[in-house]
Amino acid sequence: MGIPLSREYDVAVIGAGVVGAGVARELSRFSVRVALLDKEVEASFGTSKANSGIVHAGFHDTPGTLKARLCVAGNRAFDRLSAELGFPFERRGELVVAFTEEEVQALQSLYGRGLENGVPDMALLGRERTLELEPNLNPDLLGALYAPTAGIVGPYEYCFALMENAVRNGVDVHLGSKVVGIRRDAGGLFTVNDAGGRSFGARFVVNAAGLFADEVAAMVGLEDFSIRPRKGEEYLLDKRVGSLVRRVIFPVPLKRSKGLLVIPTIDGPVMVGPTAEKTRDKEDTSTTRKGLRKVFRHAQKMVPSIRARDVITSFAGVRPVSSTGDFVIGGTSVPGFVNAAGIQSPGLTASPAIAELVVSSLEHEGLTLEPRPGFVAVRQPLPRIREHVESRGFEEVALLAQADPLYGRMVCRCENITEAEVVAAVRRGHVTLDGVKYATRAGTGRCQGGFCTFRVMRIISREAGIPLERITKKGPGSEIVLEKLPKGRGSS
Repeated sequence: MGIPLSREYDVAVIGAGVVGAGVARELSRFSVRVALLDKEVEASFGTSKANSGIVHAGFHDTPGTLKARLCVAGNRAFDRLSAELGFPFERRGELVVAFTEEEVQALQSLYGRGLENGVPDMALLGRERTLELEPNLNPDLLGALYAPTAGIVGPYEYCFALMENAVRNGVDVHLGSKVVGIRRDAGGLFTVNDAGGRSFGARFVVNAAGLFADEVAAMVGLEDFSIRPRKGEEYLLDKRVGSLVRRVIFPVPLKRSKGLLVIPTIDGPVMVGPTAEKTRDKEDTSTTRKGLRKVFRHAQKMVPSIRARDVITSFAGVRPVSSTGDFVIGGTSVPGFVNAAGIQSPGLTASPAIAELVVSSLEHEGLTLEPRPGFVAVRQPLPRIREHVESRGFEEVALLAQADPLYGRMVCRCENITEAEVVAAVRRGHVTLDGVKYATRAGTGRCQGGFCTFRVMRIISREAGIPLERITKKGPGSEIVLEKLPKGRGSS
């Protein structure tokens, strides 16, 4: 006798990164019952959280591939999505810089590829115009390819926004739900089992499991692709050097990657990287001295004033590179099982278009899509005190603090994050230190949480009713306090 079903759904989406959350949000437009499952305790905690946050223009990818088609289509969607869902997004543009005549010829090829892919408004620039746009670039450059439609985005904020809006429109989210088995009965119903003993029924399954998508596919007998992990190390610089570049700066791309970049982030600091190293370990997020030296050697060629001494933190992400060389999206030989796999760069950019393609594939598989009455497309973003200061000055903040004194209590000095902002994040379900950090930026500044970590923990404990010794950085096994504190310690 099987495990009784916890609940039955029309669609179970496995993976709550930007692709899975995007699919769930797109499905929530329709009158279907949807479950979104992820092994992590918060959305975006897999591949998505280590994303570089670039919305690519679309000239890097080979014409005719899914990557090329969906990148350009996805890029166009970000203005609308940002307006609807309230996540930060800016069209800053990107420059590919050339230092030799051979590289200048390569720019011509990229330009032609971009035209074939449908990238608008590109231009080939000479040395003088390039340095007008970015004065801190190496003056030895010969020219650049400029694509103004590229942008930067907060990847985790984007992911949270997709998930929150999906939930607003009826999607059930099951976090901390690691899928360990899937079976399909004679009637076509899938049973999805998780490591916690729960069992979910679904007529359709979407495999958006990122690095583990090949393992999820194998659960239903599919072995037509594999995931070949590729690690990328990145380094975040102090915000005081955040004005080094305004646009994303690329070198002429390498055969297997876009190269090592200089990236302005949506919140101000500049980031450099990523490397592209093959790894067998899908969860290897270590950084290395070798990686640091490599990143800065290449970054300084483009922006000489960049210095490793300005690094405030480093991190690594592992990209789910498919053995097919392209995205793996659509129906399979198992009726009702749809892949959204191998979503490496430009996966973030392509994610809105991937979501639409997956929903179209589900309809082709037999899912009935009737518009949901009362679908709500908009989401109210979390409060941002810094935005009030920058746009309206401290008088506006004083008014906010009069209405809610928590706006007058600073929790994170480096990023100017108030208690009101942390409370709002916790009440929306962010109950880990990393979840609060990604939602509010508390702990991302120069001191990397040295000032605010315990303050955030106390707020989580108070608002969510979680004892301090059970608060984690990113889920079970990452507890901060190793034993129960004596009574009275750590209270607000």
